[in-house]
Amino acid sequence: MHLLFLMIEHIGLIVAIAFILTRLTAFRNLIDHKLDQWTIIKLSIVFGLFGIVGTYTGISIKPSTNSFLWVPRVDAIGFEEALANSRVVGVVIGGLLGGPWVGLGAGLIAGIHRTLLGGFTSVACGISTVTEGLIAGLVYLKIGNRRIVPTSKALLTGAIAETVQMMIILLIAKPWESAVVLVQVIALPMILANSFGIALFVAIIRSVIHEEDRIEANQAQKVLHIADQMLVTLRQGLTIESATQLSKLLLKTTGVSAVSITDHEKILSHVGLGDDHHLPGHTILTEATKKVLKTGKLYIPKSLQEIHCPQKGCPLAVAIIVPLKKSDEVVGVLKFYFLNVKQIKPVDKEVAQGLGKLLSHQLEVVDAQNHAQLIREAEIKALQAQINPHFLFNSLNTIVALIRTQPNMARKLLIQLGNFFRQNLNASLYEFVALRQELEHTRAYLEIEQARFTGRLSVKFEINPKLEDVLLPPLTLQPLVENGIRHGLKGLEKPGEILVQVTEEVNEKENFVLINIRDNGIGISAVRIAELLHSRIESQEGTGLALYNVNQRLIFHFGEESRLHIDSVLEQGTSIWFRIPFKQGGNVK
Repeated sequence: MHLLFLMIEHIGLIVAIAFILTRLTAFRNLIDHKLDQWTIIKLSIVFGLFGIVGTYTGISIKPSTNSFLWVPRVDAIGFEEALANSRVVGVVIGGLLGGPWVGLGAGLIAGIHRTLLGGFTSVACGISTVTEGLIAGLVYLKIGNRRIVPTSKALLTGAIAETVQMMIILLIAKPWESAVVLVQVIALPMILANSFGIALFVAIIRSVIHEEDRIEANQAQKVLHIADQMLVTLRQGLTIESATQLSKLLLKTTGVSAVSITDHEKILSHVGLGDDHHLPGHTILTEATKKVLKTGKLYIPKSLQEIHCPQKGCPLAVAIIVPLKKSDEVVGVLKFYFLNVKQIKPVDKEVAQGLGKLLSHQLEVVDAQNHAQLIREAEIKALQAQINPHFLFNSLNTIVALIRTQPNMARKLLIQLGNFFRQNLNASLYEFVALRQELEHTRAYLEIEQARFTGRLSVKFEINPKLEDVLLPPLTLQPLVENGIRHGLKGLEKPGEILVQVTEEVNEKENFVLINIRDNGIGISAVRIAELLHSRIESQEGTGLALYNVNQRLIFHFGEESRLHIDSVLEQGTSIWFRIPFKQGGNVK
């Protein structure tokens, strides 16, 4: 029992090492199963050194005057004697978390070191150390789909590994009589203490990882909530009223000392500490804000001198200042204020940057919407009005979700979202546009929708290249494709498919271009088809203008020969097609 209590005293070292390891990037990669050759080597060294530390902190077991009795000695370590140690903890943890190669590497490092120290159990301990690493690695393979091994399995693995070590000592150590007596003394304390230490190590790691996962999940949920509220608040643009509502929301959800939003010249809102002199409508006070407006780059002033507020006694000493941009032009800033540097957490900078970008994109969208209201042609206005507003919000939410996990994809979707709305805005400038432009507009829309459907929507284009310069009215293809996705694929259990075909049709009088949009959706009844093309149909999902508007414009420009045709089979899919005269050219006003 005395030896058991002595070994339990060493558990504090295990706790300290576990805490330190959770701060290492390589170790976090291990937890996330991102193992490459160099990571395996690094971790083998780390856990091998952990095992060596366990050897040096061991307890010497020396023979008493009775040669068949071994007793613990704590005054000094004698490597020529036997050791009761926690070497196995590092090696087994390495195998459990990194697999057989890490377990083997750590076992070789710690085992060879122990063998070189000498003593009648040196060879046996060296062999058993390698064996224990491999045992833990096999357990890893058995439960390798887990992010981290369960504590109960870690405890059992440790007990098995230590039992195997005792067996190896009995088989190899000489003289055998001394080995038997030694195992009688150290077996139970080492099995109990080390298996408990391994389980405690894993429990600490699990606790840290789960807590960080919980914090990240809460943060993501908070950001998404802010994003949703932001989209609603900024529908009318960035005004003193909308900026104040947004600042109150950010102050409540982020826990900072103050939140401020400015345009290029004046303060739009300031909520929190310092609101007695940072007043909405007043000119910008701080030099730090003026610097960000000039450079267009994030800035984190960390003192009153850097913020340089002219008001004496201003309590705001630290800030995160993020530029707000429209079309790469700085139009304002978003500011998070703090009382001191210690209040700033690493995640605050990420949140501020993410919200700044989202706010910038939303301002661009608001501008786009405002310009859309000025479209002069009534029929284009009507067609734009039928575009589902949820498409914008869903697109932004999809992009927000991808910003941290797939930033390149998020950037690509933002570009496509800009292309989509840019084409909408330009629609009223021309009476006809080239088919190529319509296809680009449709592709932008479909890429965003494919990201939202996450693998459940496949898109195929079959386009005759020589037909891409043919002219047709703007906003013709995209509404038809959107109709197929929103209505044809709604509630579809199997993966959705959209096919866009452009082929040439030759007859005796004139050549035509045949355009066909096909889906594999739920289909449309014959009664519904008759209604869709001849009148505006009220719908819970939209205004009912898409098909009717496109059909009326095709007939107006090209005659009845170019009207829409709908072929549909319930539960099999729908094909919407039309033909237009083969006329080529640039944009025509």
